[in-house]
Amino acid sequence: MSEISNLKAGLIADINAADTLDALEALRVGAMGKNGVVTGLLKTLGPMSPEERLEKGPPIQDLRESVTAALADRKAALEQAALDAKLAAEKIDMTLPAGIGPQGSVHPVSQVMDELAEIFADLGFSVATGPEIEDDWHNFTALNIPETHPARAMHDTFYFPDAEGKKMLLRTHTSPVQIRTMMSGEPPIRIIAPGRVYRSDSDATHTPMFHQIEGLVIDKGITLGHLKWTLETFLKAFFERDDIVLRLRPSYFPFTEPSVEVDVGYTLTNGQRVIGGDGDAPGGGWLEVLGSGMVNRRVIEACGLDPDEWQGFAFGTGVDRLAMLKYGMNDLRAFFDGDLRWLKHYGFSALDVPTLSGGVGA
Repeated sequence: MSEISNLKAGLIADINAADTLDALEALRVGAMGKNGVVTGLLKTLGPMSPEERLEKGPPIQDLRESVTAALADRKAALEQAALDAKLAAEKIDMTLPAGIGPQGSVHPVSQVMDELAEIFADLGFSVATGPEIEDDWHNFTALNIPETHPARAMHDTFYFPDAEGKKMLLRTHTSPVQIRTMMSGEPPIRIIAPGRVYRSDSDATHTPMFHQIEGLVIDKGITLGHLKWTLETFLKAFFERDDIVLRLRPSYFPFTEPSVEVDVGYTLTNGQRVIGGDGDAPGGGWLEVLGSGMVNRRVIEACGLDPDEWQGFAFGTGVDRLAMLKYGMNDLRAFFDGDLRWLKHYGFSALDVPTLSGGVGA
């Protein structure tokens, strides 16, 4: 018994004196390893009779537990000391001047948002915003979207549990902003509604969250000609080309009647599509960029306005898509990766403020 007590005291003293993790590991192997002294004592318990095991077993087991606990405590202490030393060595003096300048830049989506706001401000439009968590009425019903429309399906829309009898969702477009504007203000109305929207979709050209901008004009005597002129003026300013050619194709949207898809002509240059020119010319083509139309009478009525007195047009497009077309990007997913290398290539200076006089994309 005295031998085991002396062994225990000696081992624990050596463990507590270990000043490195390597030295502690050597002590562990010498005591608890396959051929360690404590392991050897444990092996002697097997051949003993039950009476001998009852007498000699407890001190040996106590030795094993004491040595194991001492090893764990010393290891934790040495690791903490190493961490403290590392933290002290890596301490940064925040009062020192920065070694390098800021690494970020203005994101292309933010840049295009600013470009669009600048262009439409010059056309007399103001910027309107609304909540990203919308109710079913503003997002669908007021826009003349029927209950059976595919856009209302769970596989297209992110819904929340019903709250106070309302079906809540992440807005699928910024059109609810148009509804809220018509209901809260008196015509004439000229607004753009940029912002984030959400749909259950994801691939190289679609993401569950993307950016959209919509425009709305409500006034007296508004015609499809006003819409075409507005879009043509906008696209010429945005792409900074005077040879923009539009093609309007009949389409269907529940909230506009008549509805038109808007294509812009492009030409192929060195295998790349360059916006501008007649899409029907040799080497040219058409690219869909906008959805638009005259605001449906039912939508005007739902907002408490008289459709016989007030008319209007609306349009919408993806901000991310416009950025891809203008600045030559081919994968929408990269917009959300937060990769500084991508931003250094496509990003914009923090001091770059789009102006019509200096060029919106300068």
